[in-house]
Amino acid sequence: MTTDRIPVMIPWLGEEEAKAASDAVLSGWVAQGPRVAAFEQAFAERVGAEHGIAVSSCTTALHLALVALGLGPGDEVVVPSLSFIATANAVRYVGAEPVFADVDPASGNLTTATVDAVRTPRTKAVLAVHQGGVPADVHSLRAACADWDLPLVEDAACAIGSTVGGKPVGQGALIAAWSFHPRKLVTTGEGGMITTDDAEWAVRLRRLREHGMNASAAERHSSNKPVLESYLEVGYNYRMTDVQAAIGLVQLGKLDAMIARRRELAARYDALLRDVRGLTPVRDPEHGQSNFQSYWVLLDEDFPIGRDDLLAALAEAGVSARRGIMASHLEPAYEGHPAVPLPVTERISRDSLILPLFHTLTEAQQDRVVAALREQARR
Repeated sequence: MTTDRIPVMIPWLGEEEAKAASDAVLSGWVAQGPRVAAFEQAFAERVGAEHGIAVSSCTTALHLALVALGLGPGDEVVVPSLSFIATANAVRYVGAEPVFADVDPASGNLTTATVDAVRTPRTKAVLAVHQGGVPADVHSLRAACADWDLPLVEDAACAIGSTVGGKPVGQGALIAAWSFHPRKLVTTGEGGMITTDDAEWAVRLRRLREHGMNASAAERHSSNKPVLESYLEVGYNYRMTDVQAAIGLVQLGKLDAMIARRRELAARYDALLRDVRGLTPVRDPEHGQSNFQSYWVLLDEDFPIGRDDLLAALAEAGVSARRGIMASHLEPAYEGHPAVPLPVTERISRDSLILPLFHTLTEAQQDRVVAALREQARR
């Protein structure tokens, strides 16, 4: 077994981020403040939205988005089971019920047909995911949701820099949630963002992330006069720090280079794996381009070994791959939760794995990954 292990992901962090974080610390302002405001503006501009609201994670972003929509007990929200479990959990946070829909076999995303198949009179919203950076066909979903008189929330946790019809994912979204976890292209360690074009929602979302206060801590401390804040509704402590935002601003400046490199590496994987039987790599959909936050392959039914055994064999060869996207309805947290048959979701979740992909991945490392796959394909 080799000790030169290839990780599945390494964040692209360096001296610029370290200096930005240090400058924030030395400024004396480390909580939510001017750097958060600057990051919000820069991020919103990047995705083509009017407003950005920085929060502590994508999960809290999803929670606040559903609060803003007024969802609660008795309501149903259509979600993909094929997603990190936080997507479904956020629906439960507001007391509503997640209704699991199946996905497109190529993209792993909801479609108008799969949503329509589980829609009921109790459906009050649709929560679509741009899975692994592969953009969902939001033009079709937005049109369908408009016909159904349902709001569409976009879980864009993985999708910064992905495009739909040549436009950034997030542009034109009613409301979208984003992640800055280290597995994402742009990271702040932990953190998230909500984007929307609705000014009134933006005001309320900023209030909700800060205990329901009508005046933020930054506004109170920057005022020359005493500010007596009021708490207008029950809120949450979902704030981002200025240290995180300082890192995020540097990361955002690297985004174009990140995407170009990841797409270059994904294209090389495509070429190297073209003649390996039994593997179907993820592809760009016809309606857009992926940032390749993840590069996953689906094992065909005639692949010599199962996914879990393949993961073990890759680990033995020093390659840190990961299982593909989870099927939330099969997790213990959702045991007994009603769900229609979800054959595509279960197939993708059972038979897919994520390969190493990061900015500094070398051709030699990539060749090792492919060689390990080839060896198992020949068994």
